[in-house]
Amino acid sequence: MADFIRIYNENPNPKEIQKAVKVLKSGGLIIYPTDTVYGLGCDITNTKALEKIALIKGIKLEKANFSFVCNDLSHLSDYVKQLDSPTFKLLKRALPGPYTFILPGSNNLPKAFKKRKTVGIRIPDNNIARTLVEALGNPIVSSSIRDDDDILEYTTDPELIYEKWNNLVDLVIDGGYGDNLASTIIDLTDNIPEVIREGKGSLDIL
Repeated sequence: MADFIRIYNENPNPKEIQKAVKVLKSGGLIIYPTDTVYGLGCDITNTKALEKIALIKGIKLEKANFSFVCNDLSHLSDYVKQLDSPTFKLLKRALPGPYTFILPGSNNLPKAFKKRKTVGIRIPDNNIARTLVEALGNPIVSSSIRDDDDILEYTTDPELIYEKWNNLVDLVIDGGYGDNLASTIIDLTDNIPEVIREGKGSLDIL
């Protein structure tokens, strides 16, 4: 049975953040708020935890399109090849924000992602998510939690999320109601940005 804790976005309580970090460091899975939909996440360095998420999602880990959730652009050089100036300027303009950017992966990717040529990078405009990553010291690998409902693609109520997921994860963070619109995905691996999915993020940044 998962723990259920309330954290306020305006001023995340360090004690509660540390509880979540402890879960992540021990290989646990958490559900946490972002600036779009709630995410299912784990520590990027823990292969067993990554495999658990892939299993829940019903996909092979090497084929999974997970996002790397960072707290700022400083993590980029760890996982992404050197970017040209226009690409970096675009990232600075858009982030933090409701976007996932697909970028060319570097040779330093964690073991589970070594064969990947690209990575999806997220820096959500959400204090809880970014404070978590900062306290953890490395990105959280994340996947949006979808709903089985045909009309509502994403559950926005943390209590309903807890009811559904409490046997699959170790901790659910209630950060208030989530959004039901996912991030906008933009592929920046070529010279011209390509919109893969239009979501919450405006395309005016391009």
